[in-house]
Amino acid sequence: MKKVLLTLSLIVCFAAAMYGQSEYKSAIGLRFGAPTSISYKTFISDPGAIELYAGFRGWDGYSWFAVGGMYQHHMQFPDVPGLKWYFGGGASVYFWNFDDNFNNDDAGNTSFGINGVLGLDYKFSGAPVNLSIDWMPTVFLNGYGNGFGGGYGAFSARYTFK
Repeated sequence: MKKVLLTLSLIVCFAAAMYGQSEYKSAIGLRFGAPTSISYKTFISDPGAIELYAGFRGWDGYSWFAVGGMYQHHMQFPDVPGLKWYFGGGASVYFWNFDDNFNNDDAGNTSFGINGVLGLDYKFSGAPVNLSIDWMPTVFLNGYGNGFGGGYGAFSARYTFK
């Protein structure tokens, strides 16, 4: 997973060096990660954006549906005109479904999480496409997954609106 994230980050950086970035107001698309989600992102100020997502993930023995939102603060990436990096945080709710043989009795069916986020964001000039890659560590406050669930990352591709 680390090699995939590194490769995708390098692709975004090289693309940013080759093409200028144009700004966008909002974007909708897919967030490929854990979970694979529908993502909507809108800027509420020059550096500040809100991203909302809803997604599903299935695994052997369990599946879950998650909804969440986060605030992201965007900064210009040094020495690469147009590429931005961002950080922020938010909250999420997870709804779990277990097979009878997988679930332990003390795990709940709903979990609440506090998220952090750190990522790169790029908007292609002349095309309504935005790409981003990020890492979203999560601390689950209750239920299944209670505690730190730190390995969630995603690659997002979105259609942008001015």
